[in-house]
Amino acid sequence: MPMPRKHPPHAASVALAAVGPAAADGLLSTLPPVLEAWLETLPEPHVLFDSRYRILAANSAYRREFGQNTPVLGRTCHAVSHHSDVPCDQAGETCPLARALYSGQRERVLHLHHTSRGEEYVHIELQPLHTGPGQAQYFLEKIHILPLAASHPDEQPLLGRAPAFRAALELMARVAPSETCVLLHGETGTGKTLAARAIHQASARAAHPLVVVDACGQSEAVLEAELFGLAKGAGGQGARSGLVEAAHGGSLLLEEVGDLPLGVQAKLLRLLESGTYRRVGSSELRRADVRLLATTRHDLPALVRQGRLRADWYHCLSAFPITLPALRERAGDIPLLVQALLQRIAPGRRLELAPQALQPLAQHPFAGNVRELRNVLVRAALLTDGHSISAATVQRALGFVPRQIGVDANEHIPPTPSAPRRALRALQDDALRAALHGPQGTRLEQARALGISPRTLYRRLRALQEQQAAGAPRAEGGDSLI
Repeated sequence: MPMPRKHPPHAASVALAAVGPAAADGLLSTLPPVLEAWLETLPEPHVLFDSRYRILAANSAYRREFGQNTPVLGRTCHAVSHHSDVPCDQAGETCPLARALYSGQRERVLHLHHTSRGEEYVHIELQPLHTGPGQAQYFLEKIHILPLAASHPDEQPLLGRAPAFRAALELMARVAPSETCVLLHGETGTGKTLAARAIHQASARAAHPLVVVDACGQSEAVLEAELFGLAKGAGGQGARSGLVEAAHGGSLLLEEVGDLPLGVQAKLLRLLESGTYRRVGSSELRRADVRLLATTRHDLPALVRQGRLRADWYHCLSAFPITLPALRERAGDIPLLVQALLQRIAPGRRLELAPQALQPLAQHPFAGNVRELRNVLVRAALLTDGHSISAATVQRALGFVPRQIGVDANEHIPPTPSAPRRALRALQDDALRAALHGPQGTRLEQARALGISPRTLYRRLRALQEQQAAGAPRAEGGDSLI
């Protein structure tokens, strides 16, 4: 074990040193009043405990949030915060005390704690306190309840408990209070924009605006004018401010930053490095105090190699990259997400999934991630008259996918491997049967509900009737419902 590092005296260390070499058992009654008074001056929850996790002192903010104003002195920190009989590193979480004993320095971790409102994410900063030479005997813990996310359905936009989600959340919690540029990378539908908003709200800039810039589909000239504004007379019109100016004091969010034109990249690089920019058509330098946040679904190093992204802009942009996990990497969060999404989709209906309805969702790949899950639940809610969504309705909603934009349902679709193709076709046929056994309407209405043409519907019905009559397996070819 490495030797503990030397630290400047901490206020709590000085107060504890006044107790002398008293055993921890006696500290509960011998703590100097100055220490307890000092803890009470701190607005955030603070707790002092020994190397055996026993709480020696706690301020009122801690008792209110985690003890619900019940006695906490003499109890272990894990019993109060986690309702657990064992330390948190024995219950699946990282223990800051164990890490501090090893490193001899301050440690910060992300935890789930029981609060007066239920389980919530908290950011813990633990300071080892030295009252003499050798290993620390006491530990002061500062706890900050995170506004970034939640572990249970509520109004928070980011929701989850899975390890992959928590790893990304811990990085967000570390970088949010800083001024560092953050690059959020992930597949479509993983919540990159929501994460950027959460980082802004957890920063010191939260009282100022978060201005969103969508880089997709805009020419360089239009995007440059939108970002930096126009000088009087430029483009035959009066002076106009841009989004950079609107974001002054706050954050500028560049969505799909890999789609930015090269000329705009150079001007944003200057803004990031010097805090200055020029309106289009002007030589006057202007200043803007903005923090840059960016999202992308692209492989940015590949864009650098292709010459579509400046290397210097990429290195400046990616000061602190965070990858948001795909839904398949956090499948255990699906029940939580379903509950929260149903509350937002149909707030007055008290909708819930039947127990068997979670299985098809857990087995679905969700290429569109949380956005696709939401769309499936929207369809399932519209197809449900009562309060319980059945497994059959979920299967129907999963197969209820419109044909690809710009591709007619009767056009040839390239073949896929036989086993996945058979599974997909079986799911589509099940969805077709469920739709036809539901509320009746005209064939045109049924075709529209399934997102296919009437011609395709008749063809699929005829094929199903022939298969049932012959007892044959479902065919691989033919038209698809998607």
